[in-house]
Amino acid sequence: MAINLEKGQRVAVELPKFTIGLGWDVNSSSTGTDFDLDASAFIMGENGKILADEFFVFYNNLKSPDGAVEHTGDNRTGEGEGDDESIRIDLSKIDPRATQITFVVTIHEADSRRQNFGQVRNAFIRIYDSATGEEIMRYDLDEDFSVETAVEFGRLYKRNGQWKFEAIGTGQKAGLAQYLEKYN
Repeated sequence: MAINLEKGQRVAVELPKFTIGLGWDVNSSSTGTDFDLDASAFIMGENGKILADEFFVFYNNLKSPDGAVEHTGDNRTGEGEGDDESIRIDLSKIDPRATQITFVVTIHEADSRRQNFGQVRNAFIRIYDSATGEEIMRYDLDEDFSVETAVEFGRLYKRNGQWKFEAIGTGQKAGLAQYLEKYN
């Protein structure tokens, strides 16, 4: 049975291989322009900075150099049920310098399209067993992000040799650029 997380809750991750599924729906009363939400993973060291540019995994860099983090590709519409974008994780391959992987979802060209997360609903992040499909934990974002164009959904972090997942659910309005500046 899956664990339903609350904001700020932390849970140990016991599996070395799993998938992070991210999903969302957009409101029908939109801006007249398609929404394109993008999931990204920032693989960082003790200093809270990306290990190297190649450790920023997103639709234009689908795999980390160590092979531990792999984005399955860009979904440009978010149509359909279930996960809209997925990121496969294999902690047995993770670079030994890595202590944190942060998962962010941004709205592509949000400013020019006049879009924000207030127009997005049913957003979630979940961890499931890649082999069986069994959902292990899930965090449903239920905040109203009325001006935010990027949201940090959650993070994996390593403490005392143990990987844990933390439900974050924090948004900001400067898009992906602010996260790149923060973690670079």
